[in-house]
Amino acid sequence: MPDPLVAALLDRVRSATIDPVALRSHSTDRSGAAAPGRPLALVRAASVDDVRETMRLAHEHRVPVVPRGAGSGVAGGALATEGVVVLDLSAMDRIVSLDPVDEVAVVEPGVITARLDEAAREHGLMYAPDPASAAISTLGGNIATNAGGMRCVKYGVTREAVLGLDVVLADGRLVSTGRRTVKGVAGLDLTSLFVGSEGTLGVVVGAALRLRPAPHTTLTAAAAYADVDVAAAACAAVTRERLQPSLLELLDHATLDVVDRAQGTDLAARGGALVVAQADGPGAREEVEAIATVLGKEATWVEQGVDEASTERLLAARRLALPSIETFGRALIEDICVPRSRLADAIRGVEAIAARTGVAIYSFAHAGDGNLHPIISYDAALPEAPPEVHEAADAIFALALELGGTVTGEHGIGLLKRAWLARELGPDSLDVHRALKHALDPHDLLNPGKAF
Repeated sequence: MPDPLVAALLDRVRSATIDPVALRSHSTDRSGAAAPGRPLALVRAASVDDVRETMRLAHEHRVPVVPRGAGSGVAGGALATEGVVVLDLSAMDRIVSLDPVDEVAVVEPGVITARLDEAAREHGLMYAPDPASAAISTLGGNIATNAGGMRCVKYGVTREAVLGLDVVLADGRLVSTGRRTVKGVAGLDLTSLFVGSEGTLGVVVGAALRLRPAPHTTLTAAAAYADVDVAAAACAAVTRERLQPSLLELLDHATLDVVDRAQGTDLAARGGALVVAQADGPGAREEVEAIATVLGKEATWVEQGVDEASTERLLAARRLALPSIETFGRALIEDICVPRSRLADAIRGVEAIAARTGVAIYSFAHAGDGNLHPIISYDAALPEAPPEVHEAADAIFALALELGGTVTGEHGIGLLKRAWLARELGPDSLDVHRALKHALDPHDLLNPGKAF
């Protein structure tokens, strides 16, 4: 006989299933970690009513629920634990409205990030947050992790784009937060509370998102340097000159070398580190020229994009970094964030960790905001990451805190970084987090064991 909750779900929610193939495929995410348990059932929600009924039944039977979108997260936030109901929101994928005058889009959580950006650009607008997974990730997942991306240095992370949310609480109640206006200070800022909460406080079923004018012109400059210290100093100089790039990325020598091996390029021959910058908008040409001048002072090579084709060519190394790493092995994708003034220290520290553990680590960074991605690579033939990989990851998190940073800039805590969150926050702050969780989810039903 099926579990009472499963029987109720199969009876009342049309999209519920206990098909073992479906359960298995919805138990993991892009973190590469194995699911800690087997779910009871899968609900492929088609509507807000499906979500509300699932949460009502889960609350009645005290069964945990793991919300998920596309499963593109890399921190284990969507991993299924034993005996949970997996709530898949990816089929709720409508752009409900897009107002070009108010510059606001209302969306369901399953909308693919790049699809909203494409729809906005038909009206001369854009959705500014641009995580690397934009082509496959959902907006609900982006909101859950407060996702970032390369444009964050100018336009901010997902939180800056979220005006309001519709959220289903642990007991099935539907609440609306925020507003659809650009300004508004009525009540507590519950919207920001839910953004980045990784599905632990409520299930996002709708969002009002701010759009921005799409720039007509985007131009690029790239420069190579003898080493990461000089490259990081050049990035700091761009900030010090009060220039405003829309993108400022740094790649270390190991990353340049792996891109060369995978793509047949010769980037590593130009220097020990590469910086790529962009400027956009009406003053893009003057801005990128000023940026190129600053970057070129200590560079071994510098080039400025003069049109769309050359701009894309200069940016290609950054876009190809992760695919190139994955050509030669499995990648554990980490992200830490440090004060921008400590970026060189972070990269040098990661290099020392790689040497000490014998693990291959490739570092590239959103240098404009100090967000570093140390990508740990290991043999794809291995069934799981060897101990030295985990040793290296732990050392990287310790390094971030030592430098006054954080263990995650944009990927979230999920299942994999919980111990490090406790170290970063400290016991008093963690108690506040848990008190908020208990107030909204007293029976710990929403994504238990994740984040905090």
